[in-house]
Amino acid sequence: MSSWSERVRNEVGKAILGQEVVVERMLVALLADGHVLLEGMPGLAKTLLIKSLGTALGLQFERVQFTPDLLPSDVIGTMIFQAQSGQFEPHKGPIFANLVLADEINRAPAKVQSALLEAMQEKQVTLGPTSHKLPRPFFVMATQNPVEQEGTYPLPEAQRDRFLFKLLVDYPSQEDEFEMMRRWGQVTEKPELQPVASGEELLALRAEVDGVHVSEDIQAYILELVRATREMPKATKPEDRLLSYGASPRASISLYQASRALAWLRGMDHVSPAVVKDIFFDAMRHRVGLSYEAEAEEITADQVLLKILDKTAIPSRAGMI
Repeated sequence: MSSWSERVRNEVGKAILGQEVVVERMLVALLADGHVLLEGMPGLAKTLLIKSLGTALGLQFERVQFTPDLLPSDVIGTMIFQAQSGQFEPHKGPIFANLVLADEINRAPAKVQSALLEAMQEKQVTLGPTSHKLPRPFFVMATQNPVEQEGTYPLPEAQRDRFLFKLLVDYPSQEDEFEMMRRWGQVTEKPELQPVASGEELLALRAEVDGVHVSEDIQAYILELVRATREMPKATKPEDRLLSYGASPRASISLYQASRALAWLRGMDHVSPAVVKDIFFDAMRHRVGLSYEAEAEEITADQVLLKILDKTAIPSRAGMI
């Protein structure tokens, strides 16, 4: 484990117990310059986790609480007329930060959600006639509730595809929940986190991630996994037609980048099939659409992806390092 990773994990651990895999994936997203969508039941500290990560990294943090009456200008900003100069000048919104928390992102209508698209993909925002660059590094980390349907809006497919990962946050173990009560049961004491890293350090580490070797066999393996999701909608048998659409080419690039970052985080100088398989579900579950047959059988995206993973041959020369 790198010094950077250890410092950040230890600091975040002062406020968050358990969720080691989720924290690891969020660090991978930071290294791979990707956005993250966290999905879990209320009360699982999704918001606290993102805020704690921003504090530990020493990044400028902004939180936007998404609601049905939110407007795009509340997120990206707008042009305001200045009486003194007689001109319109940009008033920048909370999107102009290093780490933006879009809390309960599925509570806002599509018009607001789509306001994030340019920022997430191009790392810029257009206000009036001018495009404004966002600070570097820039990340959007969003949360959503998987069970509430009233007053929520499904994310557009184009926006979901912009997220590097969709992470599922589960309940803590009994031991971790017991420790939470013991440690934070007193309302007068709350953990205070300190910056232990910086945005400049994170940007510098990306050069090391780019140095992780990805063999041609592994590249072919990644491509075969992604393309297999596009073949399933064409299946002749209804029981095999579990997806209505497959993943886009952006998924191939995301899986490639995420595998590199995870390998680096684990102290490896190359990407192995085991690393690709480990990151596969988080990078793909939000990029495929379940068919009517799959939904009728209550089959999840992860179950379909597992079938693809099991059927896809591992490159013989790559091994399972």
